[in-house]
Amino acid sequence: MSKAPNYYIVDADALPEIFRKVVEARRLLDTGEAETVNQAVRATGISRSAFYKYKDAVRPFQDMLHGRIVTFQMMLKDQPGILSQVLNLFADSGANILTINQGIPVNGCAVVTANVETSGLRETLQELLEHIDRAEGVLRAEILAG
Repeated sequence: MSKAPNYYIVDADALPEIFRKVVEARRLLDTGEAETVNQAVRATGISRSAFYKYKDAVRPFQDMLHGRIVTFQMMLKDQPGILSQVLNLFADSGANILTINQGIPVNGCAVVTANVETSGLRETLQELLEHIDRAEGVLRAEILAG
């Protein structure tokens, strides 16, 4: 039986610098200012091992309180089951789709925009985006806002 995690509210100035840098690296990845973990850790001056060690343990207080709404835009092939497969990727990751809009297919593909609440994600936003982008029938996936 695993022990329930303990949480503390601590002023950021009292935290070791590494924790603040890990939070900044995650922000860079989530906002798209850094496309890879390597870029994010270089920009913040930390090692990849430090990032991976603390990335799931440290986050800003407001991220713990409120879900984050992110807008995804995807270009999908116009084939049966592709949209369903993409929606399952969101569900499997713990994301909650708030709205979805699909344009009429043109030249065999359709643009789909989804507003997603991400407070329940069991993976990083970047990992979710990569899973979607690699899925069969997905021509392009990106984050428009979040």
